Amino acid sequence: MRPYRSVLFVPGHRPAWVDKALRAGADAIVLDLEDSVPDAQKAAARATVADSIARVRADTRDVGVFVRVNPLHTRLTGGDLEAVVVPGLTGVFAPKIETASDVLRYDALLDHFEVRSGVRDLEYIVPVETVPAIQNCREIIAASPRVGAMIGPTAEHADIARAVGYEWTPEGTETLYHRSRILLACREANIHALTGLWEALADLDGLHDFATRGRRLGFRGMIAIHPSHVGVVNEVFTPSEADIDFHRGLVEAYSNAAAGGSGALRYRGVHVDKAHYDKALEWLARADALTTGGDHR
Repeated sequence: MRPYRSVLFVPGHRPAWVDKALRAGADAIVLDLEDSVPDAQKAAARATVADSIARVRADTRDVGVFVRVNPLHTRLTGGDLEAVVVPGLTGVFAPKIETASDVLRYDALLDHFEVRSGVRDLEYIVPVETVPAIQNCREIIAASPRVGAMIGPTAEHADIARAVGYEWTPEGTETLYHRSRILLACREANIHALTGLWEALADLDGLHDFATRGRRLGFRGMIAIHPSHVGVVNEVFTPSEADIDFHRGLVEAYSNAAAGGSGALRYRGVHVDKAHYDKALEWLARADALTTGGDHR
């Protein structure tokens, strides 16, 4: 999966909001058929979402386009996928997955609708919303090559808060354990690690601090629920020119030292050896993937 910095939710029955999401500069959008769509409008929203996918793809190939379908237990998932697995779709935001078997059930549906629609290589973004999902995160990731990203959740009022029972704080210490567990599972499997969610819509300074803490922990992008959040999230998860210059200089300095027979050196006041060089190469590859649209975690 591409290293999306920002993944912005858009209610599926609000097609005009798609344009706002694109103007905000989100790396990916999620057209929602689940929580943000009233029950009475879910069936009609399917066709609206399919039309939105086609409209987005007529204008751009760069934005990831995902659909959050209704979860398996609602028995609406198949109907959702039948309508929205169309050319231009990037993947499925697959809610309420708790076990590897749930992933395989999604796979069976997608295999059918991909063949029927002439679509290939759809991916999953998997939100972790329950305690079983936390416990089974490694098995869920390993269940299918379609799993391209998993979310280490921190939401104040969403399903995960109710499931775990924590009391939310901006610092996120109450979610640190399960986020770290999910992050390590993502790194082990080399999939994209996302975090979220900041629900205080007007507090952009708080969002900046929150996103920065997530990045420092090891997450590479973040879920957003309002277009005004996208610019902040993209800024936090975009390597700065100063950081790029530092890592490029480190690689050059170590390469020169190694060519001269030295395995360690002092660079800008810090000790550098082969481990630092390897980390810098990986960091630069990820920074390059953000600008070229490549696939790197």
